Amino acid sequence: MSLQNLVLVLLGVWLLGLTIAFFLFWRFFKRLVKGVKDFDLKKVLDKVLAQEQANKEGLELLVKEVRKLEEDGRLHVQKVGLVRFNPFKEIGGDHSFSLALLDGKDTGVVVTGLHTRERTRVYMKAIKAGKSEHELSEDERKALIKAQKSI
Repeated sequence: MSLQNLVLVLLGVWLLGLTIAFFLFWRFFKRLVKGVKDFDLKKVLDKVLAQEQANKEGLELLVKEVRKLEEDGRLHVQKVGLVRFNPFKEIGGDHSFSLALLDGKDTGVVVTGLHTRERTRVYMKAIKAGKSEHELSEDERKALIKAQKSI
């Protein structure tokens, strides 16, 4: 193969590469200006930048809302612990209970229901940061620990 033929082959490959690159660029440009009446690249880019700015503002608003919902959610009941027990030997079955209801900061209440043949009594003790001002019974402590471990 002569030098001239080699140069022509290389030139042909070069032109083929340029043609493919131009075709890919043209196809990208057509997709970019889709929906635009006149092919003014500045208008197209301005439109893309405006849309990107709107997306950025919308995303920032969504992030703020999610943070607010997360903070509000910490104040709702998130942890629950239930312990059933039999406080009196003469009554069969575990009809009594202690129920701990806590938020994300371990603040809430422990509700205890003591069931007898004649009546059921319900007691409630406040919990702040995982502790109670009043002494907790063994079953109430179990319910509180169960609730704290529930998440």
